Amino acid sequence: MQTERLIMRRWREEDREPFAAMNADPQVMEHFPATLTREESDMLVDKIEQHFDEHGFSLWALEVRESGEFIGFTGLGWQTFDAPFLPAVEVGWRLARPAWGHGYAIEAARRAVGYAFGEAGLDAIISMTAARNLRSRAVMERLGMTRDPAEDFDHPRIPKDSPLLHHVLYRLERDTS
Repeated sequence: MQTERLIMRRWREEDREPFAAMNADPQVMEHFPATLTREESDMLVDKIEQHFDEHGFSLWALEVRESGEFIGFTGLGWQTFDAPFLPAVEVGWRLARPAWGHGYAIEAARRAVGYAFGEAGLDAIISMTAARNLRSRAVMERLGMTRDPAEDFDHPRIPKDSPLLHHVLYRLERDTS
C-alpha cells in the first residue's frame, strides 16, 4: 500500500537492524515497559509477519517513498488480552525518532484505517496508549477517534507500580451513512 509519501509493506530482512535500533532507543520506547533487545525485536517482527499470514493485515513496515528509508511501522492488529472491550482490532504505530514531527504517523494511520474499513471490512477499530503519551493521543484524535473516560483501564500486561499502567482507549466506527 502507499500514501503520498510512504510505502506500507510487508517486512524485509534488512528492516530488522534499523527496527532493533529503534526499539532500543529509550525515547522511542518511553511509553512502553522497556526497550527491546535485538532478539526481542526480531521476535516481534516474526509475530507481525505471522499476523499477516493469519489475518491478511498486520503492522506494515513504513518506508519513505523518496529515500527508501525504513522509519518504523503503522498498521492493524488483533488485541486479545484480558479486557472488557476485547477482542478488537487496534490501529497502532511506532516511528524512529528522526521520523517524528513530519506527519508520517497520521498519514500512515489514515491509510491503515481506510484499509480496516475498506479491504478488511471491519466495522470498528480501537487504539490505546499510556495516558501520558500525548503524542499518540493526538494522532488518535486527528484520526477522528473518540474517547470515553469510563473505558480507560489499567493495562494487565503492565506492572502495577509502573507510571504506564493507566491506559486510555479510543474508538472509531466505520461511517455507514
